[in-house]
Amino acid sequence: MPYTGGLLFLLSSLLLLRHCSAQSVYAYHFCISGNYTANSTYQTNLNLLLSSLSSNATIVSGFYNTTIGQNSDKVYGLLLCRGDVTPETCSSCIQLAKDDVTQRCPTEKEAIIWYDLCMLRYSNRSIFSVMEATPSVSLLNPNNVSNSGQFDQTLAGLMNGLITQAASGSSTHKYAANETYFTSLENLYGLVQCTPDLSQDDCNKCLVGAVDTIANCCDGSRRKGMRVLRPSCSVRYEINDPFYQTSTSPTITKGKGSNSSIIIIIVVVSVVGIFTAIILVSILYLRSRRRKLKHIVDEEDDHDEIISAESLQFNFETIRTATDNFSDANKLGQGGFGAVYKGNLLDGQIVAVKRLARNSGQGDIEFKNEVVLVAKLQHRNLVRLLGFCLKGEEKLLIYEFVPNTSLDHFIFDPIRRLQLDWEKRYKIIGGIARGLLYLHEDSRLRIIHRDLKASNILLDEEMNPKIADFGLARLFVVDQTQANTSRIVGTYGYMAPEYMMQGLFSVKTDVFSFGVLLLEIVSGQKNNNFNQSSERTEDLLSYAWRKWNDGTALALMDPTLGENCPNSEVIRCIHIGLLCVAENVSDRPTMASVVLMLNSYSTTLPLPSSPAFLMHSGIELREFSTDYGSLKKSGHSRSSSATKLVNDMSITELSAR
Repeated sequence: MPYTGGLLFLLSSLLLLRHCSAQSVYAYHFCISGNYTANSTYQTNLNLLLSSLSSNATIVSGFYNTTIGQNSDKVYGLLLCRGDVTPETCSSCIQLAKDDVTQRCPTEKEAIIWYDLCMLRYSNRSIFSVMEATPSVSLLNPNNVSNSGQFDQTLAGLMNGLITQAASGSSTHKYAANETYFTSLENLYGLVQCTPDLSQDDCNKCLVGAVDTIANCCDGSRRKGMRVLRPSCSVRYEINDPFYQTSTSPTITKGKGSNSSIIIIIVVVSVVGIFTAIILVSILYLRSRRRKLKHIVDEEDDHDEIISAESLQFNFETIRTATDNFSDANKLGQGGFGAVYKGNLLDGQIVAVKRLARNSGQGDIEFKNEVVLVAKLQHRNLVRLLGFCLKGEEKLLIYEFVPNTSLDHFIFDPIRRLQLDWEKRYKIIGGIARGLLYLHEDSRLRIIHRDLKASNILLDEEMNPKIADFGLARLFVVDQTQANTSRIVGTYGYMAPEYMMQGLFSVKTDVFSFGVLLLEIVSGQKNNNFNQSSERTEDLLSYAWRKWNDGTALALMDPTLGENCPNSEVIRCIHIGLLCVAENVSDRPTMASVVLMLNSYSTTLPLPSSPAFLMHSGIELREFSTDYGSLKKSGHSRSSSATKLVNDMSITELSAR
């Protein structure tokens, strides 16, 4: 009996140890908005809501939402448990989150908290069936993978399959997890999940954006593990760490006085004893890894609030010296907003300085505020704004210097386009799409560029694209996604018809411009002077549409690409381009869908509809040379042949927090 009692004690201890090690671990939280007063009706309703969420966690399939109260005191709340956990584990995690969030956010009306196994969220506004990408956080394993190129390809394949599976899930379960082979010694494990109240399209958008955060993280290096947590979805991968459950472990039961039960216990203890050391080492490793885990919060985190106008302001004399008093030898281009100069700072850093026209029409306070907002936008496919300078009527913007000039210098040049094989062009197309997706959906500001074109795409040393001229924006009203204007800004040949004719603009006007740009990259030809002869006047869009209907779409392909170009990939890009330039706004895809279509060949593309043919007459145009997008390596400015309508502003939209 003492021996049996010892075995029982050891088994109980091991099971308790296993239970403790499986407890959900705090990941991150945000206290978002508002403040309620102590003992107010709102606090009473919030307490009732949290109790309701906690009590319902055991009887739902991992997701539950409810409301308490009326009018301004109404509280909306939801819980989401990871798709592989049991109801009991879900309930335990939500109980932890409920107690924790009220300690961390004692007076805020809106808050969200994540644990490893669950998420709890509440707000004084409706948060149901609404895709929200912010606020978000990225959690990183500090260790890098050895082969980034192979890893990117493996991860993309795994995530694309998981996104498709999760987005097409039921109204109670939008979750997918799987593993794949990475190297002979390493497997890659991945998991994605959306709140199941989202539509298939919204779930897809959220997950694509989260995966894009991974792709643009860490200056191109790849970590052995990473999580992206958003209010509407989450993504996680790990190497050699099967962090999710593939099945539920059976429960061990023991009958009264049963000798067979004792034998089972002895066998179990014997087996467990063999692996006890391994389990203990694993627990110690996991605890150590969690301590080392770095929190890197993207632009939605409150850490960005430390960016101030003072921290971004350059001394005017420093910039004047760096540009040799804005000499013509350092002039890179001239645009509607002013000239751009190359500058060499005292620390050796090379920058591009945009000297705004003195009639820019902005006051100093407005100028500073907008610079601070734009400086917070960080993405590998956007030109980075480093700071600004103010002195009297002088307003300067200081950007990172991008040495390989703009895309139009390559794609429309019969000699330099030879440097752009299909692999580089496809990389450029994908980078532009990801940058535009960030501007539209994933940044603190929703930005509608309104002048996306080849000369506003800069290329770095490795020919990675960076979107330029999206800054100094006038802000939308919160939640506004479409507006109209009597002051049209843009370049003829790239503007959507509803914008050019009626002044209506939305994210879909940028999608149209992207479609034109995509077809230009494939063909190496400009849209607005593609084929103008005595026999036929035709733009690139009408030609592409005609060849698509004839079944000869490959006739559009730049002949310099050669015979080894993957025809199926080229045709798919032409297909996507035609979808983007559809005349009907509702027929155009979002940039989230475009990114998915470019990265997943399992995604079925809809048939394109008739594009908007842009060969219109009677439009009065003005000539401007290109702006910062006209960047050149040489020190001489160039006159531009780009035809632009009067350019007075860009448009952004604040995303609700």
